[in-house]
Amino acid sequence: MKLMIASSALALLIAAAPASAQMNQNYNQASQAPDSAAVRTTAQPANSGQPPANAQAAQKQIHPSSKAAKAIGELQTVVNKNDTANIPAKLAAAQAVASTPDDRYAIAELQLKAALAAHDNNAAAAAVDAVVASGFIDATTSADLLRSMGSTLYNAKQFDQAAAVFQKAVGVNPRDAEAYTLLGEAKFASGAKADAAAAFQHAVQLQAAAGQKPDEALLKRAVSVAYEAQSPLAVELGREWAAAYPSADSWRNSIAIYRNLTHPDVEGTLDLLRLMQATNALNAGDIALFAEAAADQGNFNEAQAVIDAGLASHVIEASNPQYRDIISGLKGKPKASAADLQAAVKMSPSTTNLVRIGDRYYGMGDYAHAADIYRQVLAKPDADKDVANLHLGMALARAGDKAGATAALNAVTGARAAIAKFWLTYVQQHA
Repeated sequence: MKLMIASSALALLIAAAPASAQMNQNYNQASQAPDSAAVRTTAQPANSGQPPANAQAAQKQIHPSSKAAKAIGELQTVVNKNDTANIPAKLAAAQAVASTPDDRYAIAELQLKAALAAHDNNAAAAAVDAVVASGFIDATTSADLLRSMGSTLYNAKQFDQAAAVFQKAVGVNPRDAEAYTLLGEAKFASGAKADAAAAFQHAVQLQAAAGQKPDEALLKRAVSVAYEAQSPLAVELGREWAAAYPSADSWRNSIAIYRNLTHPDVEGTLDLLRLMQATNALNAGDIALFAEAAADQGNFNEAQAVIDAGLASHVIEASNPQYRDIISGLKGKPKASAADLQAAVKMSPSTTNLVRIGDRYYGMGDYAHAADIYRQVLAKPDADKDVANLHLGMALARAGDKAGATAALNAVTGARAAIAKFWLTYVQQHA
């Protein structure tokens, strides 16, 4: 007897699974954390109501071998009758005589049907493994089937098992960005947050490699999970978010994440606040920190300029006690003029003081003169070349010299290299 079975494992799994098993990403931006550390986002499986496209593809006919046809027919009979007492024996008998991909697929599909009828997710996962291992379906369909099975497990809160199935999906189709995203969700739900961040990052990289702009919701989810895991990936992902979707929000949060994870010194913090100023990302608390840090270095010009800009934009109010004290304190502080700075340079100051003169020019918005001073610093044998190159790159970036800024920032090494990378991102967008 020639047995004809239509291959439909994916459609079978989707039809049998509850609607909630269709796991797609529903990213909802949550409110910012009180410490301004990062954007908090959550992801929950959502019901799309739509099966994957492959589920609707034309069915492929199966032709079991003559050796296995009888055993498969008997298995089909007990599965269709839901004869649970006899299914195990008939399944084992059919598996023992299977010799072709068609045989193995037909048996695995019947195995899956029986598992779904029994509402046994673990048995269904084993059947899906058998379907994939049969060699009857291609990698894309196999990955779709594994993703659907993983989604069913996820929605049943079997997170470890779901992660294992999604891991198989990416093994079958390493270019499946959606499978990596789902793997990230399962890993996160199971508590493996660092692994989840790595999976999300891989999904982002796959989208970029395919010539697509990474989805912002995915980037934000990746950033949030990596930060929650206190993973260094959070810094890189945050910078990618700001690069792909520049906004006050993305810049503020990506820089806040870097600061919270790395705790830069006062010099580094000021350089990051200057970048936030350039990207219009300063909030009221940032303005206070900026003004106080600049004033601590004696750069009262820049401190005053930051306060004046905050008042003009109504980000801060002069009546607020926090800013009232800063404003009052700055009134009595000496503000350098261009002539004062020119005279100071002629006095052959130390390398450190020369950097501060350049910073004052920078704070006054005179980026050309600031750049000239930083170049003088670089010529000094005792110069901190990383600080000098970073500040030179910042000044040239604000002056619109993209090539010069890029060269200077690329020369920064050591602890300040990460800050230079943030500025390089800005240069690509604005200079």
